[in-house]
Amino acid sequence: MANFSKSSVPRFSVDVYQNEYLPQGGSEVNAIVTVTATGGGTVGGAVAAPHLYTPGNGPSAAVAIMVDCSGSMDHPPTKMRGAREATAAAVDTLRDGVHFSVIGGTHVAKEVYPGGGRLAVADATTRDQAKQALRGLGAGGGTAIGTWLRLADRLLSSADVSIRHGILLTDGRNEHESPEDLRAALEDCAGRFTCDARGVGTDWEVKEVTQIASALLGTADIVADPAALSADFTHMMETAMGKEVADVALRLWTPVGAQVAFVKQVAPAVEELTDRRAEAGPRAGDYPTGSWGDESRDYHVCVRVPAAAVGQEMLAARVSLVIPQGEEGAALSLGAQGLVRAVWTDDMSASTSINPQVAHYTGQAELAEVIQQGLDLRKVGDFDGATAKLGRAVQLAGASGNADTAKLLAKVVDVVDAATGTVRLKTKVAQADEMTLETRSTKTVRVKK
Repeated sequence: MANFSKSSVPRFSVDVYQNEYLPQGGSEVNAIVTVTATGGGTVGGAVAAPHLYTPGNGPSAAVAIMVDCSGSMDHPPTKMRGAREATAAAVDTLRDGVHFSVIGGTHVAKEVYPGGGRLAVADATTRDQAKQALRGLGAGGGTAIGTWLRLADRLLSSADVSIRHGILLTDGRNEHESPEDLRAALEDCAGRFTCDARGVGTDWEVKEVTQIASALLGTADIVADPAALSADFTHMMETAMGKEVADVALRLWTPVGAQVAFVKQVAPAVEELTDRRAEAGPRAGDYPTGSWGDESRDYHVCVRVPAAAVGQEMLAARVSLVIPQGEEGAALSLGAQGLVRAVWTDDMSASTSINPQVAHYTGQAELAEVIQQGLDLRKVGDFDGATAKLGRAVQLAGASGNADTAKLLAKVVDVVDAATGTVRLKTKVAQADEMTLETRSTKTVRVKK
């Protein structure tokens, strides 16, 4: 992990939205924590640490692009061609001075460029050489994604940089290694680099691609038409080039007697973080959030506190942002914090009202869950169960204003009445439409202000 001063990271702020009032005997506190990062590269007007910045005026970074070269990439040939063009577009988007590598993935991982177990440094010459090397990329062999990730990890860890990122493209199922092998690779790579994963076409397994992105705190998506790959790869690389600080953790401190029930990211997508807690000293735990550029994300924090009498109040949790520094509890503070409070009252209207942010994101998390359940039930032939779950999804998407998800649902069900969630399953659904809904089911919309 690179050592750097506070001046090298964006300015972070924390806002807490909650109803702090509990009824007598109440013990569960819910809050939405909004974290916003702005003005990367300077904090308080100080110029960032020079050794962390590349000649292109951004943080030092290393990127590994993993391209599926298995035999199925030739069926149809437009997939392999699209992958070559997309990777070339991504290479063109690299900032000068960024370390990079291209990996060809089959049942083994091979270095396509630059080779020799090292990374190239982006400039006009190396970008051109990388694009020349891509022309020789052909399809043949199987798929063992864990080997691609392990090679990416080895290459990325060879550079002394602050941001490490992977982009992974696959078109098929991970058939040449066991699920345990992939899981072990993900566990070994977690926290070492972030990774965006894409499935091209419709012959890949959604749960595999989303598992990779989730474990490595990146994004997952479908690119059904290979012709759209270049635009998607360019956008992914632009986003990666905009990251300014890595390894940011949400640190939760709770007082004696209080316990964190769960922590989940709820915007821009639902991501469960509860089980990823790393102990950080007495009564504190760190939850990883990955790399940040100029952006804002929302987290749902639920804390159980000891019940107290009317009129009592307590601090249920203190939320701060840190970059963990190795030994337990040691961290660089990013200077922003928020407080989650509990106040016991006998005013029923105060204690029973649900904070709008909490209500909204509870609905968005349920929306992601019922879409997944509905599609799983549809696959096993439980059409009544699928209809009920997807009907509830339509209802939740409409109520929360999640228009993108509502449109995707309408390709899988005929909506009779969105308000009541009355739907009929379509008899014929394009595979790309079903996979798009499943892949994007966790994407959320923010609360309407």
